[in-house]
Amino acid sequence: MDGLLCYCRAGFEPELAGELTDRAAEAGFAGYARTERDSGHVVFACEDAVALSRALPWSSLIFARQKLRLLADLRGLDPRDRIAPMLDALRSHAGTGAARLGQLVMEHPDSEAGKPLAGLARSLGNALRPALRKAGLLSAQDDARLPRLHVCLIAGDHALLAIGDPDDSAPWPLGIPRLRMHANAPSRSALKLEEALLVLLDDDERRRLLREGMRAADLGAAPGGWTWVLTRHGLRVQSIDNGPLRQHVLDTGLIEHLRADGFSWQPAQALDWMVCDMVEQPRRVAERMATWMREGWTRHAIFNLKLPMKKRWQETRLCLDLFAEQAQRPLTIRAKQLYHDREEITVFATPARAG
Repeated sequence: MDGLLCYCRAGFEPELAGELTDRAAEAGFAGYARTERDSGHVVFACEDAVALSRALPWSSLIFARQKLRLLADLRGLDPRDRIAPMLDALRSHAGTGAARLGQLVMEHPDSEAGKPLAGLARSLGNALRPALRKAGLLSAQDDARLPRLHVCLIAGDHALLAIGDPDDSAPWPLGIPRLRMHANAPSRSALKLEEALLVLLDDDERRRLLREGMRAADLGAAPGGWTWVLTRHGLRVQSIDNGPLRQHVLDTGLIEHLRADGFSWQPAQALDWMVCDMVEQPRRVAERMATWMREGWTRHAIFNLKLPMKKRWQETRLCLDLFAEQAQRPLTIRAKQLYHDREEITVFATPARAG
């Protein structure tokens, strides 16, 4: 089988399938998506997965937590020996990038059906890893520079084998960065912005764009989760909300709390950052965010779009197109449904760099 294997939030398989189908067609690739509701993953079958993978970078996919190149769909595995069929499948792909593997990642879908497989995945990985090394398929020491082998257990007798490109996939198992809730965080929403900064920005961008002394606005700030994250990077923040902020957030000395409506307030001078996690119709948010970029009120922005219950992929495309069109300036726009998001996506926008 040739195709892509992508992980997603359980319940968003139709959105990911629709995104892959539309994006593949636009790139000139024929194929079809296979999935089941609440399975936490989608397989997109096509004739040339290598070329399609290049055409659809992981960073450009909104509903995919992880993007892998599928090698084999192994069904009916004998519980007495699951390893031999896996080795045979990998040997058959020795000339397609599966010959030199740097790491083995054992996984299961992040779904109700997948979670009970965690123990089996660990024990199978402990047995498979030395077998792969003995067969010359896995480096003697973990090597993050080489492609990763992902073994995703769908059931005790069903596994998907896939390859992860270290330069074009999420570096975390299941595509989920495991972040700890800080004891001083005002709310769990802080994890959303922390994940956004980790996933949507690369290392160089975090160094360049998040510097001590920069100025930011947090629209709809109460109780202060996103403001708190920004202050941890040394930014000075105007927190816009009619509601109260937690006192220990105000005590940082980096915050000016303005009791105003985040949809009507505008800064007196241009800012480095604007962040927004207001609960509002996504098109209204997209239009307001575009105004901020068009008027030059901020250089960089991170905001959430709360999605409707139906036609979420279509609404996502509409809102992002609306934002890009009304911003009226060249922008780099990245969007993801993050692990800590729920019925929403998170968007990062920054001026497009020349060249």
